[in-house]
Amino acid sequence: MLKRLLQTRYLKYWVVLLIDTVITAISSLVSVLAVRYFGGSAALNSHEALWVFVASMAINIACFALFNTYRHVIRHSSLKGLLPLGLAILTKSVIFFLLLNIVPSLHIAEKNIILGVGLDLMISLVGLIGIRVLMIVAYDWVVEHADDKRKRVLVYGVSDKSVALTSRLFRSPHYRIVGFMTYGTEMSGYKVSEYRTYYFRNEMEFDTVLSLSSADAILFATDEDVYAEKERIIKYNNERNTKPVKILVAPQVDEFDGESIKMKMRDIRIEDLLGRDEIQINREEIYNSFHDKVVMVTGGAGSIGSEICRQMADLGVKKLIIFDMAETPLHEIRLELEKSFPELDFVPFIGDVRSAKRLQVAFDRYNPEIVFHAAAYKHVPLMEENPCEAVLSNVLGSKNVADLCVKNNAEKVVMISTDKAVNPTNVMGCSKRLAEIYCQSLGMAIASGKTQGRTKFVTTRFGNVLGSNGSVIPHFRRQIEHGGPVTVTHPKINRFFMTIPEACRLVMEAATMSNGNEIFVFEMGEPVMIIDLAKKMIKLAGYRPGEDIEIKFTGLRPGEKLYEEVLSNEENTIPTNHNKIKIAKVREYDFEVVATKYEELIDTAKGGDVIGSVRRMKQIVPEFKSNNSVFEELDREIETTEKSA
Repeated sequence: MLKRLLQTRYLKYWVVLLIDTVITAISSLVSVLAVRYFGGSAALNSHEALWVFVASMAINIACFALFNTYRHVIRHSSLKGLLPLGLAILTKSVIFFLLLNIVPSLHIAEKNIILGVGLDLMISLVGLIGIRVLMIVAYDWVVEHADDKRKRVLVYGVSDKSVALTSRLFRSPHYRIVGFMTYGTEMSGYKVSEYRTYYFRNEMEFDTVLSLSSADAILFATDEDVYAEKERIIKYNNERNTKPVKILVAPQVDEFDGESIKMKMRDIRIEDLLGRDEIQINREEIYNSFHDKVVMVTGGAGSIGSEICRQMADLGVKKLIIFDMAETPLHEIRLELEKSFPELDFVPFIGDVRSAKRLQVAFDRYNPEIVFHAAAYKHVPLMEENPCEAVLSNVLGSKNVADLCVKNNAEKVVMISTDKAVNPTNVMGCSKRLAEIYCQSLGMAIASGKTQGRTKFVTTRFGNVLGSNGSVIPHFRRQIEHGGPVTVTHPKINRFFMTIPEACRLVMEAATMSNGNEIFVFEMGEPVMIIDLAKKMIKLAGYRPGEDIEIKFTGLRPGEKLYEEVLSNEENTIPTNHNKIKIAKVREYDFEVVATKYEELIDTAKGGDVIGSVRRMKQIVPEFKSNNSVFEELDREIETTEKSA
């Protein structure tokens, strides 16, 4: 109770004024008594003593009010805060000196007046500073020991940012720093900011440090520190036989608020561990490619589209058109950009890429020079259940964007595709492959002179992005928050992952290096086993997989396959000057044939013919083989027809 009172209440300003006034008045009285005694004069009678005490109080109140010394919060005092206090006491001493000179009845020799004033000045300063130090020490002791239920925290590392956490967290009502944790013996025996440093060199010593410090959590100062320790501290913690301790990441300084730090201090996220070293891009070339351009982003309020918008804003585009049909996400990205980029000229434009007329309005008004096409339906099970909508959004929508870019002389179209377009086993993946085919064949027709236009088409393929809307990581996180079970479709399923910012940086790099009509493939690193992902997320949340949180296998969903590919078996790649980007060599399609077949496919989808639509998709993309889907029957039908032919 005392601790809570001290943390939430401050001394009233009039109490501080009263304490300071009484201390300095006593100081004046003691000083006068001292100089009279050592000067051989008689002691002050009660009337004289009262007069000195009251006069001093009056002078002190006036001086403290003049310099506003009593409105400082004592427990947060610093050396700089002593300056107005010193000026107030000095002013009081000057006035007191003058007063003693004009009151001869006190019988103080003139030479002793200066001594008395000096003594008063010294005693006052010592008293006022002493009472403040005493209050701070008492407060710190109570905060440190009384009724302490705060989480005990070890800070990782002894960098400037790590050490700065000690002062930022000292008065936190939620966290108590118990020391620093370092790898290796370099800091053995040292104290940093009066805190002990604990070192470890292996998993056993890591456990020993946690036992000795009784730590409830390990706190990292930066995201970079977390990633650097993912194969050591994070791994050791996750593999402990006992319950893992919490791993926390401190907020940035501009986000920090000592009173609400519990709300801003976040647990380590799986994204911190799955990310990779920052991808290097040629920022100067990218800047020159997009700066002062009119850029439109379809699907600009989605996970990928919104990040492209942020990066375009940072490059200083001339105008940014954010084209999306989702009202609320579009409103949210609008508010974000208005706050973060107040000078940016941008337009939130509500529209559906399936409507060529609405797209034409955007082109007529703003005449975009570069278009990033990120609008698409992306969820595999939903598109398997709604194939006609997949065709209308992903195929017709891409066709509308491509056709209008050519019609309106846009310089470049950058289409965002997916690894699910490679050897597709589901409707969604095939619809994206169909979008790739249309854009590439149209671009090649323009390049060969068969179709009039100047637009260049670029396609970028990559896998799952971490934390995107509706992706597996937010889904697992919600399941863990609700106590499980965490549902995984198959024990052997894996996926490629990439962070949203790095995916978008590679998209811009690919768009910059493109000569037109390429399909760029991004280096996705090693695939991640989804079961391992689930276990890591459970451990990071402080639970034990299979004990605290159950993992449940639900079976592959319609259209889902165990692993994704970046290139089909019949394709190979051409290297580029960026080690993370390659060009896929793919089958070429004649645009006239494609255009005819696409009209038939779109008409079939508009008519709501599900089987007919999927059949036509398989005819255009023969490598589309359905998996765990009702459409497998069509594969058998096509195979029988080919054999009989």
